[in-house]
Amino acid sequence: MQGWGCEPRAAASNLAVRLALGICYRGAAYHGWQSQVNGQTVQDFVERALLQFAGTAVRTVCAGRTDTGVHALNQVIHFDTELQRDTNAWIRGGNRYLPADIAFQWCQPVAADFHARNSARGRRYVYLLLEAPVRPTIEQSLAGWVFRPLDGAAMKAAAALLVGEHDFSAFRSSQCQAASPVKQLRHIQIERRGPYWRFDFEASAFLHHMVRNLMGCLIAVGSGAKPLKWLAQVLESRDRRLAAPTFSAAGLYFHGPYYDAVHAITQNTPAMHWLP
Repeated sequence: MQGWGCEPRAAASNLAVRLALGICYRGAAYHGWQSQVNGQTVQDFVERALLQFAGTAVRTVCAGRTDTGVHALNQVIHFDTELQRDTNAWIRGGNRYLPADIAFQWCQPVAADFHARNSARGRRYVYLLLEAPVRPTIEQSLAGWVFRPLDGAAMKAAAALLVGEHDFSAFRSSQCQAASPVKQLRHIQIERRGPYWRFDFEASAFLHHMVRNLMGCLIAVGSGAKPLKWLAQVLESRDRRLAAPTFSAAGLYFHGPYYDAVHAITQNTPAMHWLP
């Protein structure tokens, strides 16, 4: 019986098809999504796996770049190929060449004008935070950590100040390459589940380190280190130096992008149900 790596290559046609692929990964071992010379990024591993499976180089475009240590529950990519293979073959065959902490979740053909990044109507992130006297062990690298008690009402009041269209320069990394710091932050939801806090962020798009910088400020207010009015002043100042330090990447998950219904892009993966 032939395995996935031993199957004869399917013949390439003269007509390229565009495929969308959903990916789940733990980011702790990687230097973010975007390809680098060192080859230790998620994109590098994904494209090497696709090369091994397809027998030809495949260049991918992602919905949202993630930083070093950041995880993804439904990263969406697209690529063009002339190779005619069943979509399930791309999933199972590609996964054969991926490390255990990266896996293709789904694959589907899309219209030629679909673009994983530019077609997205918005993006979602989740931050998982452990409030406990002792640092994470089992969930090390999978959850952020605070040892001081947090005031949920104070953090929700702070989050309400951030929702809407604002200039988020105070929460922007100095390496950010976005054309504009003005983004529409559509929703922040904060819930406590036992010792864990879950923060859900939804926006039109995010700046580099924006969620981690927002987390640092929300925690500063929640712990009582800063008053609510301080966060309003930071937002209005547009000055990164006045905000809290960038919080750990350990508990940050790219929940994924979402698109107009016409594209019928899968919005659900098993990993989404793992988080508290």
